[in-house]
Amino acid sequence: MKTTQISVTEAARNFADCVNRVRYQNVTFVLLKNGSPVARLVPEKKKAGSVRKLAAALREFALSTEEAKAWNRDLRAARRILKPPVDKWK
Repeated sequence: MKTTQISVTEAARNFADCVNRVRYQNVTFVLLKNGSPVARLVPEKKKAGSVRKLAAALREFALSTEEAKAWNRDLRAARRILKPPVDKWK
């Protein structure tokens, strides 16, 4: 889990982005006031799922050959289109 220190002002200006990074990228923020840590924004321990759980769930479906090929094609297209989020904190 990555920990990032940011000022309270910076966190306030980018609060929605901070919350999204905590939720989806498992980032912890240490909030600083006058250079001293005053609070933490941390992800919940419980996660919605994982790639392994998704793979296990997909194995339970009996896809026809056509459906499997279409799913694979759609997945490849999504991978080409989707880009990783830009890290504004670096």
